[in-house]
Amino acid sequence: MSAEATRALIASYYQAFNDGDHDAFLALLSDQVEHDINQGGRETGVEKFRTFLKKMDAHYKETIKDIVIMVNPDGSRAAAEFMVHGEYLSTDDGLPQAAGQTYVLPAGAFFTITDNKVSRISNYYNLTDWIEQVSR
Repeated sequence: MSAEATRALIASYYQAFNDGDHDAFLALLSDQVEHDINQGGRETGVEKFRTFLKKMDAHYKETIKDIVIMVNPDGSRAAAEFMVHGEYLSTDDGLPQAAGQTYVLPAGAFFTITDNKVSRISNYYNLTDWIEQVSR
């Protein structure tokens, strides 16, 4: 896959996320996608990712903005830096009480691309920063 094709794939990934189009989003992932959850474990497979998205939708309303996509020359790996603009809708286990707080959080993600699909996604953000923002 070319670097430009990978850049377009990652742009489509974030567009589908922002559109809330889970089917389009999941179609961009390999069947055995590895998902490294920020400060959590690794989940494998599209169905686990689908479950993760449903959980996220129950607790958070997020839009990804100011996306910068970086791709290696052969298109096999990519990274993105962006800002997460969100609203904390309902209390997530082990986290502060939700009351519709809003937050803006810098974040990043790393991708592996295999057979024209995302085969690994690792997301990173500062959880302490997020907790401080929603605890004000």
